[in-house]
Amino acid sequence: MNRSKVLLDCDPGIDDALAILLACASPEIDLVGVTTVGGNSLVETETRNALAVLALAGRADVPVAQGCARGLIKDLTPATDTHGLGGLGYATLPPPRAEPLAQHAVDFLIEIILAQPGEITLVATGPLTNVALAVRKAPRVVGAVKRCIVMGGAFRHEGNMPPRGEYNVWCDPHAAHIVFHAGLPLTLVPLDVTYRCLFREQHVQRLASRISPHSPLADFPSPLLTFIADATRFYIEYHRAAQNIEGCAINDALTMALVFAPDLVTTQALYVDVELGDGPGHAGTYADFWKLTGKPPNMHVALEVDVERFMHLFVERMAGLAARTMM
Repeated sequence: MNRSKVLLDCDPGIDDALAILLACASPEIDLVGVTTVGGNSLVETETRNALAVLALAGRADVPVAQGCARGLIKDLTPATDTHGLGGLGYATLPPPRAEPLAQHAVDFLIEIILAQPGEITLVATGPLTNVALAVRKAPRVVGAVKRCIVMGGAFRHEGNMPPRGEYNVWCDPHAAHIVFHAGLPLTLVPLDVTYRCLFREQHVQRLASRISPHSPLADFPSPLLTFIADATRFYIEYHRAAQNIEGCAINDALTMALVFAPDLVTTQALYVDVELGDGPGHAGTYADFWKLTGKPPNMHVALEVDVERFMHLFVERMAGLAARTMM
């Protein structure tokens, strides 16, 4: 099997944690490193979360580098209402034994990508601050990346930061603008598809039954399943209260899945830009669907998704990882 070398830039965060777990659960992926960026929580909290989730998955060997604490221009507004004060909802994990690298995430990104040109798939599931600075500091990164898959934006779907913004782009629209126009081989995974992939309580129950049909969830011995249940329960409660949605959108897990299953989504080549002004469209992402600008496409945008196939894949991969980590 040809394994994709993946470098994940993220802000764990519940759904970022699920993306880490999916990478660790997938034999098609060689996770070569994780970098953190201020977003869902303070970057120091996110770095501890990344290390702790990797340890939970049995991958404490994966290097983690801490990155930017805030946006290029904007101060950070952590999403504690969405992810909890610790970033992982109701879940608690033992303090990680591993330490983050002394190297800054931006320098780590540059080093890994340039050392293996044409081999690294960069998956970005948080604000794009680290990626933007890597592109500006070492422009050769653009031509050296094999693929860049970014969770961000909203087009024909409501934003989750009023009135038009999506949180990752809203946190640092200036970084998103740099990345979108850098010339990277970019696939964007917006709320248009991620909000169709809802993880519900029934999926937790299905996970438990996949591993041991006769064990009640309350008595289940899997730390990984307990983590998923506790983290997503908070996330589900938020979606119900704030957005009147039953279930939680596992945005970042879908983004990670596209590394090895790109046909889960249907994409369209589009010219996309970000609104940087302070008006009502601030941090909105806009696509030239009707080719009115005359500008060539700068990315592929995912607009349709095979929901049933992805949710089945996610549950099966989590069940497999939970079983392995219990051995």
